[in-house]
Amino acid sequence: MSENSNQGEIKRSLKTRHVSMIALGGSIGTGLFVASGSAISTAGPGGALVAYIAIGLMVYFLMTSLGEMATYLPVTGSFATYAGRFVDPALGFAMGWNYWFNWAITVAVDVSTSAIVLRYWFPNIPSWVFSLIVLLVIFAINALSVKSFGETEYWLALIKVITVIVFLIVGLLTIIGIIGGHATYLENFTYKKAPFVGGIPAVLSVFVVAGFSFQGTELIGITAGESATPEKSIPKAIKQVFWRILLFYILAIFVIACLIPYTSPNLLGSEATDIAISPFTLVFKRAGLASAAAVMNAVILTSVISAANSGMYASTRMLFSLSLTKDAPRVFSLVNNRGIPMPALLGTTFVALLTFLSSIFGDKIYTFLVSASGLTGFIAWVGIAISHYRFRRAFKKQGHELSELRYHAKWFPFGPLLALVLCILVIIGQDLKSFANLDWQAISVTYMSVPLFLILYCYYKIKYKTKVIPLDEVDLTPHKVEK
Repeated sequence: MSENSNQGEIKRSLKTRHVSMIALGGSIGTGLFVASGSAISTAGPGGALVAYIAIGLMVYFLMTSLGEMATYLPVTGSFATYAGRFVDPALGFAMGWNYWFNWAITVAVDVSTSAIVLRYWFPNIPSWVFSLIVLLVIFAINALSVKSFGETEYWLALIKVITVIVFLIVGLLTIIGIIGGHATYLENFTYKKAPFVGGIPAVLSVFVVAGFSFQGTELIGITAGESATPEKSIPKAIKQVFWRILLFYILAIFVIACLIPYTSPNLLGSEATDIAISPFTLVFKRAGLASAAAVMNAVILTSVISAANSGMYASTRMLFSLSLTKDAPRVFSLVNNRGIPMPALLGTTFVALLTFLSSIFGDKIYTFLVSASGLTGFIAWVGIAISHYRFRRAFKKQGHELSELRYHAKWFPFGPLLALVLCILVIIGQDLKSFANLDWQAISVTYMSVPLFLILYCYYKIKYKTKVIPLDEVDLTPHKVEK
């Protein structure tokens, strides 16, 4: 179906630099700046590095899978469209609604977090004032044009990238003793039980932390629908994401592990509110940067606003795409003359606002909503892996050659199968303690996303009696990019 309406059509205005930075910005956030410390504390420096390398590889394979499909079929619905077209319409329906719901809730969470971060400088102003201001700003950015969204993300991501590069330089100079006094070299890697603490169970629990850190990289698929040159920008962004994930995450964790022993209580922070004990803040302070906490607070604020901005964009485009396939009310497919699906944007903002209000007036509802969206990103990743496996098999079955693809994922079928297995491991491993203790309340809170996804899937399957599409009947009509 063409991605337009009677009112107007979405505009392919995102440049390659926008797409690259959106993909990168999606993976650098509080997961790296704050939660990386808790990963080292849990599994030791070696365990944290193993977990992040494994999840980093998995994300790379997922992105190459998504890249192959996104260059062949650059549509806004991305993996929800691919799941519906290459696997089963019921899977596409469930993935689309699930993903929209997740990001609409996440926008509210990020808006609330930004208010907590802002209180560092303005302790006397109520949090809800900041939250509403941030929500309005994000709405305005997304309502202007897709270019304003891309440009905002570009600069917010650039701030994060520069921070990580400065951190790595300062950290490495501190490790060898050029600044910050005593050189540590690798002594913390052999301190007490290091480098591996807690064995395989601890490493597996860090898989979960690492998995959440990389959530958002799949946004690259959604931007394909509004990229000016998806056949060039998507492959380029994917290559850059892999090397930057490797460089930023693995090197950052190495630096933190060298400078802060895994036994330090300061590594236990995992929320944006724990800014004073962010591993980045601690390393900068050790190097003699007195205003480290204020600087990192500002960087984390840009991270949280960037996450909310991306979330607003992703959920708006997913709702718009669901409407195009008649899986959502038709009004959400309307687009204004600036190329913005305004009804979808207003609908998403309304849900985010309601979620935010529930955090003020009804803690239980808010906790329920946040829990219900918890595993959605991993469910989307599972869908990407399955869709790509089916896409490539259908492509071969229907007599096509790989040379026809503008970009093809390496190591097929190993890549999508590894990603599938690791994603399922991460989903199962969210809260193994609750299973061991048969704590049903904790289990229901942690794993709520899974039954909600299955309900959506079964509802569609029963209502429309859909079946898994046979490989020789999969629709492989390529998508023409109108310039």
